[in-house]
Amino acid sequence: MDRNLGTPGLAFMKMHGLGNDFVVIDRRAGGPAVTPALARALGDRHRGVGFDQLAVIDRDADADAALTFFNADGSLSSACGNATRCIARFLMDETGSQALRLRTERGVLIAEDAGGGLTRVNMGVPLLAWDQVPLAQAMDTLHLPIAGDPVATGMGNPHCTFFVEDAEAVDLERLGPEYEHHPLYPQRTNVEFVQVLSRDEIRLRIWERGTGITLASGSCSCAAAVAAARRGLTGRRVTVRVDGGVLEIDWREDGVWMTGPTAHVFDGTLSVAWLETLG
Repeated sequence: MDRNLGTPGLAFMKMHGLGNDFVVIDRRAGGPAVTPALARALGDRHRGVGFDQLAVIDRDADADAALTFFNADGSLSSACGNATRCIARFLMDETGSQALRLRTERGVLIAEDAGGGLTRVNMGVPLLAWDQVPLAQAMDTLHLPIAGDPVATGMGNPHCTFFVEDAEAVDLERLGPEYEHHPLYPQRTNVEFVQVLSRDEIRLRIWERGTGITLASGSCSCAAAVAAARRGLTGRRVTVRVDGGVLEIDWREDGVWMTGPTAHVFDGTLSVAWLETLG
């Protein structure tokens, strides 16, 4: 379906997964390229639309669709789990399919209807070697030489996971940007603070690379669950409680599966006049 047919400007959708919100631009029928400048302008919650990530849907010869993700600062993100689930739900509703293959920079991800209005996606096998995360030099990713003894994990994007006694007491605004730009992470990093509630439940608070504090994050939830399991603090299947709600993470042999709700909030159109201000 051409979402721009007969409509001036640029059509978009607003979606969220547990308050982790996205602008989605569907380019399967064509349309202008999405640039970092457009992503930054759209991401401004006062002068644009506002989002945690921007997702672009394109056609793909060997998958149901190809997805590209931008952070609010205009930088590219290789993975965005909640946006992948939201778009998968949109495409499954559109086509009537129960499962999809979606190409991302992370590779081709499998998404499925999990029943009860929930959608799950396989975020792929976690990357545990230092050069896969990536880190700046060779080291044990299970115990980084950073105060607080965090764990490094790659989920197609880099993660730094701290285990704390009280996640609510963490000063995210101060610590998030400090660790995002830590010199051990040449591509910057997402930062997670995890409180282990039981062998099958964790509390998670999130600072996303290029965006800041978010209510939820799929890749961060996966990385936190993997880090907790590697440390022996939980099993490989856990409930993750984020600020925006609950995700179920299951680290299987074929990858890390994430299940949760999605919401398609509204459709809109960026005006020609606003687009022209971008040059």
